[in-house]
Amino acid sequence: MSFAPSPSPLVPRPPGTDTPATCEVPHFAPVRVRGGRYQLARLVRHRRRAIAAGLAVTAAALLAVGPDKADGARGHPAAAPVRKQRAVEMVTAPVRIADGATVLLLRPGDRVDVIAAESTATGGDARVIARGARVKKVPEPLEGAAESGALVVLSVPRSIAARLAGASATARLAVTLC
Repeated sequence: MSFAPSPSPLVPRPPGTDTPATCEVPHFAPVRVRGGRYQLARLVRHRRRAIAAGLAVTAAALLAVGPDKADGARGHPAAAPVRKQRAVEMVTAPVRIADGATVLLLRPGDRVDVIAAESTATGGDARVIARGARVKKVPEPLEGAAESGALVVLSVPRSIAARLAGASATARLAVTLC
């Protein structure tokens, strides 16, 4: 049997005869990674990036080993539970202000302080009854009632409404805009 290449594709060739001839690999210098010796100097030059990377790694590590839910935060005593405050019930309180012209300056939504001025023979004492009360409504003044003052409707907590009613019976009330 002959191992010469046959012109016919049906006749098999012996193994290894279809590979190209070997050749020599040329000599070349070794490959070196640039900047290996200067990493610390580069790290100092790019300080912000290094700090950001360090903080990110620290945060990830702290998150991974964070406190258990049963333990609470390490190093801090367990805080007392925060008491839930009840919502303050707001009521509308009609208040007669002694100076009717002052009420004309008010608009719904304004915030006012209500001041009670005691009138005595030796002088008077003034005290703040309500702070930051919201004006809900300013009714139109009645004809001939200018001497008795003007009415204004305020939105205040229930306890302040009781103090306003008590003060209006014994003192003249005034308002100041907040």
